[in-house]
Amino acid sequence: MKIKASYFCKKGLPLLLIFAVTFSGSVFCLSFQRQKNKTEEKNQKHSFPFTVAHNKTILLAKIGESRPLKLILDSGMGWDGMLIMNSNLKDSINLVNPKSANIGGAGKGSVSTAVFADSMSFSIGDVEFNNQRIVVLQNSGFKGSSNDGVVGYSILGHYAVEVNFDNSTINLHDPENLIVDSSWEVLPILLKENNIPWVEAKIVVENETPVSLSCYIDCASSEAIELLQKPEQKFSTPKETKDVYLGRGLSGDIYGKTGNVAKVIFGSFELKNVVVALAPAEVRSKQKGSDAVISNNLLRRFNLIFDYAHLKLYIKPNSHFNDPF
Repeated sequence: MKIKASYFCKKGLPLLLIFAVTFSGSVFCLSFQRQKNKTEEKNQKHSFPFTVAHNKTILLAKIGESRPLKLILDSGMGWDGMLIMNSNLKDSINLVNPKSANIGGAGKGSVSTAVFADSMSFSIGDVEFNNQRIVVLQNSGFKGSSNDGVVGYSILGHYAVEVNFDNSTINLHDPENLIVDSSWEVLPILLKENNIPWVEAKIVVENETPVSLSCYIDCASSEAIELLQKPEQKFSTPKETKDVYLGRGLSGDIYGKTGNVAKVIFGSFELKNVVVALAPAEVRSKQKGSDAVISNNLLRRFNLIFDYAHLKLYIKPNSHFNDPF
């Protein structure tokens, strides 16, 4: 039986940030208050597989009778629904009463054009998600990507979500009945504007005292950590960097640098000789007050439980912890 969750590439692609959608000249933000999830068999655990490609967590979903869609799990997507980057899918998805929109996000350029429909449904594994907003980009900026789109809050906002990178399985738990043993370390998180999860981390560029950073989590980014460069930045820039193309956001291309830092401290765990990305804050991030972005090349070294309901992130080092960066 399917359970119902009622609502309501380019390498290095750092998706997604805040979506601002324009309707008839007014701006409407695609962010909704978290509502209690209604499911059948709510206390039953549900699982589905994922793959990791270019450090991204990839799920398979279907909209009606569509072909399986390859979706990136994106904690930066703070609303119930799905964003389709592959404009060729518009006709096969059969949007109900579609409307036009303009969507902005990361990048230094113009917004993306899109069509969208509300009250849609999709499924991942044996979980059916109803009353979802489906947005399909209409411009060609993401053509050539091996993935079809992204999904985030539909999953992360309504369950305690266990992401096991050892066996490539996502387990969905009822957050009110979640039992976590002492082998997990718990980190406090905050949900700020547009339901984006924030967490603290520390960085040591060379030999200085660790510097605390206010970070948000973007598990759609293939980097380990992205340091946001701005006049009031807390960290020093690594002495040796190289210019790189970091990827494409909804508002255009993102260029920056990469370099190495001595340590990133996440919870009580130290990751050493980490390759970091550096990007201009005004281009990469729409999150005010952020110092850095915790991304999936760091996250995949832990098994994770996202528990938005109780503002907790559980972490446990896995078999990938010592993989070189």
